[in-house]
Amino acid sequence: MDIRGFEVVSAFDGQNIQLPTRKTADSAGYDIESAETVTIRPGKTALIATGLKAFMNYDEYLAIFIRSSMAIKRHMMLVNSTGIIDSDYYNNEENEGHIMIPLLNMGDEVVTIQKGERIAQGIFHKYLLTTDDKATGTRTGGIGSTGK
Repeated sequence: MDIRGFEVVSAFDGQNIQLPTRKTADSAGYDIESAETVTIRPGKTALIATGLKAFMNYDEYLAIFIRSSMAIKRHMMLVNSTGIIDSDYYNNEENEGHIMIPLLNMGDEVVTIQKGERIAQGIFHKYLLTTDDKATGTRTGGIGSTGK
């Protein structure tokens, strides 16, 4: 059975966090909002809380992309180009699977991201395994924990 969606992480319960939605019937991406107001100085990076976690099937991941308006109009970029949220990131012990968006201000002016502002979009994808895949590890933490 296919299951996928978004939930609010417990640390942001009651803080008016909106679950991502698609704006049109043909949109691939679910718009993701900032859960807080953050100011980013030129040339600096900020890790933006979304207050969200995502659940999905074991053979899927959620790809996170910058919204084109953030890149073009506000000179922001996603530090890691594309964020990958693995299915086992959901409800991990370290941060409950909280999706954080790392933004870099590439412009010459200070940028303030407002709480509730749409900053990224998430697109669910299926992935394939090689014939000789033998991965047996389990996630032990939050962001970046599979690289340890």
